[in-house]
Amino acid sequence: MNELFILLVIAVLVIGPKRLPEYTQKLTNIVREIRRMASGAREQLREETGVDLNEVDWRKYDPRQYDPRKIIRDALLEDEPGTQAAAPTQTSTPSAESPAEAATGSPAAAPAPRVVERLAPGQAAPFDSDAT
Repeated sequence: MNELFILLVIAVLVIGPKRLPEYTQKLTNIVREIRRMASGAREQLREETGVDLNEVDWRKYDPRQYDPRKIIRDALLEDEPGTQAAAPTQTSTPSAESPAEAATGSPAAAPAPRVVERLAPGQAAPFDSDAT
């Protein structure tokens, strides 16, 4: 509120009391024109989309409500549409399956073992100048 008062005092000093009514009328006309254009844009949007902006729940679109961890957790936990859990098939002949093959029923689903290479203490990490 104090800032608005200071701006009004500065406007009166810069514009002067003689031209102040003229500039206030111009400002009033500009505000009316902006409101008219906004109303026209709102009406045009309602006509073209069929959505009234007053009926939209804007809280639903607030980006502050989204938690990336929850979105990822929900995406990982939801079942894929159109897939059903298949019952494991029994084989009559014994085979040398790995535990992963036995759990999934297919040898293609077995994960490759992960190899982690450790650097010696004090050894610099490899650097690829083409990658940067």
